Amino acid sequence: MHMKTYYVYIMASKSRTLYTGVTNNLEVRVVQHREKLRKGFTARYNINRLVYYEAGGNIEAMIAREKQIKAWGRMKKIALIESMNRDWKDLSDGWPGSAVTKPVKDRRTERDSSARMTASE
Repeated sequence: MHMKTYYVYIMASKSRTLYTGVTNNLEVRVVQHREKLRKGFTARYNINRLVYYEAGGNIEAMIAREKQIKAWGRMKKIALIESMNRDWKDLSDGWPGSAVTKPVKDRRTERDSSARMTASE
């Protein structure tokens, strides 16, 4: 039996606007944020640098951790980031796919797009 790994992560913009999320594929999710493949907060505010992450094997625990971090004030989030990444370096620099030029497909976006096309045809 293969155990899945889940991640709670914090992304930041150059001006240090923060976004906290949870995923089961951190590399793909970072590329999605960096390449603005999903519309929303991170695309709007150019949040494209991975500055913190934690890994675990229990999705419920990781979702609870994400909610806990999201509920914190900004200073507590900054202290958490700086406990692992004092200089706010992009922790995904050098990862395979960190310099991806072709889009990573998001299955949900594809389904949504095909559903809209069908509905409008």
